[in-house]
Amino acid sequence: MNKQRIDELLEFFSTELLENTMPFWMKHAPDKEFGGYFTTIGRDGQPLSSHKNIWIHGRFIWLLSHLYSVFEPRQEWLDMATHGMSFLDAHGFDENGKMYFTLARNGKPIRMRRYVFSEVFGVMAYAEYYRATQDKKYLEKALAILASMQKYSETPGLLEPKYNPETFATKGHSMTMIQINVLQVLRDCDPEGQYNHLIDKQIKEVFDYFVKEDERVLLETVGIDGSILRDTPEGRTVNPGHAIETAWFMLEEAKYRGDAVLQEKSLKIIDWALERGWDTTYGGLLSFVDLDYHTPLQVEHDMKYSWPHNEAIYALLLAYSLTGDAKYDKWFEKMFAWSEAHFPDREYGDWFGYLRRDGSVSLDLKANGWKGPFHLPRQQLNCMLLLKEMQKKA
Repeated sequence: MNKQRIDELLEFFSTELLENTMPFWMKHAPDKEFGGYFTTIGRDGQPLSSHKNIWIHGRFIWLLSHLYSVFEPRQEWLDMATHGMSFLDAHGFDENGKMYFTLARNGKPIRMRRYVFSEVFGVMAYAEYYRATQDKKYLEKALAILASMQKYSETPGLLEPKYNPETFATKGHSMTMIQINVLQVLRDCDPEGQYNHLIDKQIKEVFDYFVKEDERVLLETVGIDGSILRDTPEGRTVNPGHAIETAWFMLEEAKYRGDAVLQEKSLKIIDWALERGWDTTYGGLLSFVDLDYHTPLQVEHDMKYSWPHNEAIYALLLAYSLTGDAKYDKWFEKMFAWSEAHFPDREYGDWFGYLRRDGSVSLDLKANGWKGPFHLPRQQLNCMLLLKEMQKKA
């Protein structure tokens, strides 16, 4: 990648983030009557549901606060983060401090899930909002949510298990993956805190349980001892997007520490995910694949979701920047070109979230309680910041 290409890409990602993606969400996400954000939004920005998803609030507050702190202190971004934080603070928690999953428009509780994914993004939101405002109470709240999250996820029996542990005892990859990033966010926002040993624990878990080097794969679900549950579709599930996202979290950690061994181990995960996940017929990343190449159980297995492509674009640019290996440059351009040819909504802004296998649009909405203002703007911001680093070295 030469200097001209770096300059072109930097201009592209800057323009897309600041003139396309963020204006869409700044205009259409806020609920100006009841507070917080709409989290089910149609293609043109129209709210399609009055229900509000809490983890989307955490994600958007994190994004806005992060933009304010690491890119440019625009008051409109901090004001919008405050708009969401006021709603989250007032309505997001039950009397025991556990976070709701879904609220009514006025903040009344609708759904509490056994998962702690609301807490995951709650930690990130409060920590980053602390960095933006320097109000210590938000860091204290972030640490309190982290303690609650760890208690619920690590105490046997406290959360209802997904499967009967007496007959199907499993361990899932998602919480291990996301805790790496949560702790990295906390470390960035609270440099005096002690987070490295907690990050080490999660990275060790990735390699001890979910990475199977002989199989060239990172699995989503394994036995409680890390064994491959090969006689079940769940045990054979590979999620290329999750594998790539985990890998770039660990590449960032390798970069932070100057750890060449972790870098090499993380690059392998990206390589394996591309080997299994790239659709050689239509292009793009498949949502799920099977360890033994059977048809996956998930009916959406061959759909093209936007979020894995966002994770892959940044992961491949990061891999190239760290190694200078031309194969990652080629993969980046391939992933970038396919994504830009299929996901952007050139009429209304932002990206479509859900495509059919051939790249045609399946759902044209912009937010549905799962997709929202997170993966795309995070990718665009991360690429922009990384390209600025690369520009200085070119």
